[in-house]
Amino acid sequence: MRNTIETRRLLLISCDEEMLRAVLSGDEVIAKLLNVNVASPWTEAGEAAFKFSLDKISSYPEDRKWWTYLPVLKEENILIGSGGYKGKPDADGMVEFGYEIAGAYRNRGLATEMARGLIEHAFENPEVKIVRAHTLAEENASVKVLRKCGLDFIEEILDPEDGKIWSWEIIRSFQSK
Repeated sequence: MRNTIETRRLLLISCDEEMLRAVLSGDEVIAKLLNVNVASPWTEAGEAAFKFSLDKISSYPEDRKWWTYLPVLKEENILIGSGGYKGKPDADGMVEFGYEIAGAYRNRGLATEMARGLIEHAFENPEVKIVRAHTLAEENASVKVLRKCGLDFIEEILDPEDGKIWSWEIIRSFQSK
């Protein structure tokens, strides 16, 4: 059985090499492999993000749970986005996460549910002390999601690829279930 994080409405399926190869092969291939329907479009992440995860998982299969997850809306059995972590916890016990929900499924609380699932999953690992995320440096839907999940604004930083971004985090001692 595949590794999953289960929330009230979602199954977040941890990608292995086979799944990432299927994602890169097209919607029909991932739909058949997971036996799900696929929202169109279901991701804005782009091929590069999935290739990056595939490279990492191929090199370090034991770190699989620290990369890509695919959210399936249980009620409709449909793939509606992607998300996960940007690698295993660092030396300070920090792990960064991100998420996306397909446009047709936004404004239903699913991004918040997915984010909470990823945060709680991260804190199940005793070495994780801090969970971090980044958003564009503006008030937007992602900022609202992170606030609902208990993350605090830390600072504005200049990212070489994205320009100004905001850094958010939640520390284990303040994390509530």
